[in-house]
Amino acid sequence: MDDHCFVCSRRWAVAIVSAVACVLAQAQVPDSAREDRWAQEVAPQVVVGDVVWIETPQRAKVLALFADPKARKGGVVIIHGLGVHPDWGLNGALRVRLADDGFATLSVQMPVLEAGATREQYRALYGIAGERIAAAIRNMHGRGISKVAIVSHSVGAGMVDAYLAMPGALPADAWVPIGMLVDFARAPNKPILDIVAESDFPEVLASVKVRAPRLPHDRCSGQVTVAGTDHYFANATDVLAKAIETFLERALSDGC
Repeated sequence: MDDHCFVCSRRWAVAIVSAVACVLAQAQVPDSAREDRWAQEVAPQVVVGDVVWIETPQRAKVLALFADPKARKGGVVIIHGLGVHPDWGLNGALRVRLADDGFATLSVQMPVLEAGATREQYRALYGIAGERIAAAIRNMHGRGISKVAIVSHSVGAGMVDAYLAMPGALPADAWVPIGMLVDFARAPNKPILDIVAESDFPEVLASVKVRAPRLPHDRCSGQVTVAGTDHYFANATDVLAKAIETFLERALSDGC
């Protein structure tokens, strides 16, 4: 084989490997068994609110936790981050705290991959996540809750961002991304409270600066940095929840 043929063959080999890698990345599917295990573990231990099941085109029964206050100020769909469940840590605390403050909350299981999967691998699940977000908003509307916001954390915020950028997506009336790792896919046209931690991941602290000029110019939208905490807000749940509550009270009462 001459040098020219060798180079051509090598280029073809590289192209084939790249194409196969691309197909494999796109072929990521949710780990249904892991999701089932989460449901079996979480559902029996729910103390605040009720276990409900949401149907989507991809999955007949998606776990969600619904908490309904006596006097509703509106509804909040809560979207967790990478590889966890609707009652995990931060989102578990927020769903209870916001319900105590008068917001009906629906914390929804997002699709998961096997343990150890990367953020980039999760991007292949954004379409499936979008189906669940839309189903959650419809569920709230079906309960007679007309004003619905979304509160989302980390990779979950990226899922919401991708969903809201989809043509024809059922909109939310306000959105609180927490620890979001990327720029907005599309400039938002609803009130946004963009929250990061003082010691957040470097990618989060860099991306929040990029998002700043794209925030809506209303009387509610803005950015908040919570001091003395990291990406998971473990020691700052009260401060975080108060900022969200203040924002939602205005945003869901047409105060923006």
